[in-house]
Amino acid sequence: MIKRNKLFGNQTRVTFSLPRDTPAGAVSVVGCFNGWEPGRHELVPRRDGTRTVTVRLAPGEYRFRYLATGGVWLDDEAADQVDEAGGLLRL
Repeated sequence: MIKRNKLFGNQTRVTFSLPRDTPAGAVSVVGCFNGWEPGRHELVPRRDGTRTVTVRLAPGEYRFRYLATGGVWLDDEAADQVDEAGGLLRL
């Protein structure tokens, strides 16, 4: 799930969230907004069982995927578009 909240100016707060049944171990959201660097935006477990991380982004288009421990790639069906390159987020 992806939640978007418009902030003052041109920034948007984007919260990436995965359900409790995602693979065990660390999961990061990686994309063109963070140089596809694993661990930079690691999802944090919440009391409700989900994992989330929030990122502030300027208007634009962003490619992203989730990377779990062991090199497991996950896509988010809540993205504006999903294809073989992963998800596309339009702000």
